Amino acid sequence: MHSENINPQIFIENRKRFIAKMTKNSIAIFNSNDEIPINGDALYPFKQNADLFWLTGIRQEDTMLVLFPDNPDKKYREVLVLVRPVELKEKWDGKRYRANEATAISGIQTIVWLESVDALLQPMIHLADTIYLNTNENDRKASLIAVRDYRYAAELKARYPLHNYLRSAKIMRELRAIKSPLEVAVLQQAIDITEKTFRRLLKFIKPGVWENQIEAEIYHEFLMNRSAGPAYGSIIAGGDRARTLHYVANNQQCKDGELILMDFGAEYGSYCADLTRTVPVNGKYSKRQKEVYNACLHLHDYGKSLLKPGITVVKYTEMVGDEASKTFQKIGLLSKNDIKNETPDNRAYRKYLYHGISHHLGIDVHDLGTKTEPIKAGMLFTVEPGIYIEEEKFGVRVENNVWITKNGNVDLMKNIPRKAEEIERLMK
Repeated sequence: MHSENINPQIFIENRKRFIAKMTKNSIAIFNSNDEIPINGDALYPFKQNADLFWLTGIRQEDTMLVLFPDNPDKKYREVLVLVRPVELKEKWDGKRYRANEATAISGIQTIVWLESVDALLQPMIHLADTIYLNTNENDRKASLIAVRDYRYAAELKARYPLHNYLRSAKIMRELRAIKSPLEVAVLQQAIDITEKTFRRLLKFIKPGVWENQIEAEIYHEFLMNRSAGPAYGSIIAGGDRARTLHYVANNQQCKDGELILMDFGAEYGSYCADLTRTVPVNGKYSKRQKEVYNACLHLHDYGKSLLKPGITVVKYTEMVGDEASKTFQKIGLLSKNDIKNETPDNRAYRKYLYHGISHHLGIDVHDLGTKTEPIKAGMLFTVEPGIYIEEEKFGVRVENNVWITKNGNVDLMKNIPRKAEEIERLMK
């Protein structure tokens, strides 16, 4: 982890927000993610459970958080459980948090070691009526792996079958969707690193460069600026490969006359930036490439103008789709007859724009939040329309990150070049 520790007030306020939603005389328990083996004794890089991090700021494995706001003993209303530092293990795997270090990061005063947690929890659970347990309820989740949250829920229900159980995920979905100014300040640092990286790439890209070389430049700039690395697998897609939305092979050469679509973002302080730009490999858009790029940029700006409290993501997507239909007519992709013959479930514009326009962004790249309820102040979205033309073998996407406020939205990437002429000038 290369980034500096971030303001502990973020996690103090987050816990207050969660506790305010808990029912009377209830206890909430959060677990860290598993360490996942690759082969033999090798492990995948550890990534903390996003909910646990949001509440504590602790990135270490084998961590637990226990919240019991009605505990008669005030000392145990907030408890952070850590693995005890062991000298021999630290010689192999590195330093683990001491109690005072964990308190400085999280703002939690009571720190206990993992081996004593069962003895601590039993009398607390006996006092409580309700237990909140955490599960990964992100709508995009497809994995059926029985992760620690699900194993722990089954274990606790077997041990304490007569308690009332509730889902903390329902609360977390609501709370994590609203970003505080302190959280946005951290995410802005991830965006600023991403901007420096993009400007570096504009000077690096030229005919003959390989996609993996561009990816290497991204990784280099991230690490040089104390980022933990990419927030997600970078998409570096030249030519027709740009029509593959999650293209991550990044192993082809970029040719003169092609466009290259780059979707990447830095992670800083466990918050994620998410940028997409499409630039000409030779530094100059052709007339047709610029026409399509400007059409995409128009949809981007139109979508951004619609994002405000009160609209739903579903309605917003529908309105951007209506504008896409008009725009695609203007650039010769659709005819009036195509639009006349479309159905609500099979819009004509979907041939050239076949993904959503926005998603929530935060600790997770596809962060928690709703699609069907009205957008609220404090939510943070990507805005990323694209145009993908199979017949012409290229694709374009433009993506910025936007924070919604009561007084309108704030484009956190407003300083990152996006106009075709500016990109051409910087590549010259």
